[in-house]
Amino acid sequence: MAKNLEISYLLDFYGQVLTEKQREVMEQYYNDDLSLAEIAANFGITRQGVRDSIKRGETILLDLEEKVGFAQRYRVVRQSVARIEELARDIRFENEEEYIPSERISQDVEEILSLVGKISE
Repeated sequence: MAKNLEISYLLDFYGQVLTEKQREVMEQYYNDDLSLAEIAANFGITRQGVRDSIKRGETILLDLEEKVGFAQRYRVVRQSVARIEELARDIRFENEEEYIPSERISQDVEEILSLVGKISE
């Protein structure tokens, strides 16, 4: 079973919808990189039981993301905020290079960067 970074991301995003045991099994597999045998020993179940729990959890997470799409939207927002910050820094640099920098542009850029900082916290 190939470990999938997408499942790890969805687990971080939606993990609370799983049962506590399912979430712990999946966290040990995806985040702690434990083998099926190690997880089975930790929980006192068979390797097949661990595999079944992981597969059920994956199905739940993938179905939830397909229906609501919050994780993908979150990625888009993060990428967009990063791009806005990059553009604001470019504008600030270009403005500072002018013979007479625009105070208004300087203030607006600083406000944009402040807002980006608040969003990114």
